[in-house]
Amino acid sequence: MLITILISTFAPLKPETTKTVDYLKQFVIPFVGLSAGNHQFDFEIDDKFFASFEYSEIKEAWAHVRLDLERQDRMLVLNFTITGTIRVLCDRCLGEFDMPVTGDEEYFIKFGHEHKEEDENVLVISENETHIDIANLVYDYLSLRVPYRVVHPEDESGVSQCDPEVLARIEQLSARKENDSQWDALKNFNPE
Repeated sequence: MLITILISTFAPLKPETTKTVDYLKQFVIPFVGLSAGNHQFDFEIDDKFFASFEYSEIKEAWAHVRLDLERQDRMLVLNFTITGTIRVLCDRCLGEFDMPVTGDEEYFIKFGHEHKEEDENVLVISENETHIDIANLVYDYLSLRVPYRVVHPEDESGVSQCDPEVLARIEQLSARKENDSQWDALKNFNPE
């Protein structure tokens, strides 16, 4: 009996289409036939990967993900190494740029009697399971590399790489807004 474990994610997969299912098959790892010890898997992530997730905010990216899977008697230890770039929009000037992403993540899958998530890095699965699907983990790890506030990095001399024309226009509009405030009359109001 083939059972695939889907590990939690922030974004659900798009409704299944043949293309999506075929593309994501590479992220399903049959561990039941693996000998005890270390095994390496390499994945190339591109735009098609993120297009497979319904609410993905990432549209363009390239990344290399190396999975070092250690098969033990009662558990699997998954170590992910991520390197790549994600195309993002600058929150300051709205210009696009490629943001480098790197990182290491560790995840544990234990064998037990029932399926449950012990914490964010530990999943217990049935001893009868034969495969794991790591697509959602990879999606989460890459998505979490994008900071809450994204701005162009500074160059070697400490100067922002934001679009100077856009920044000048924003500053001009902000100055005009301060001078044209509809609330200026209330500044001098004293109810006493």
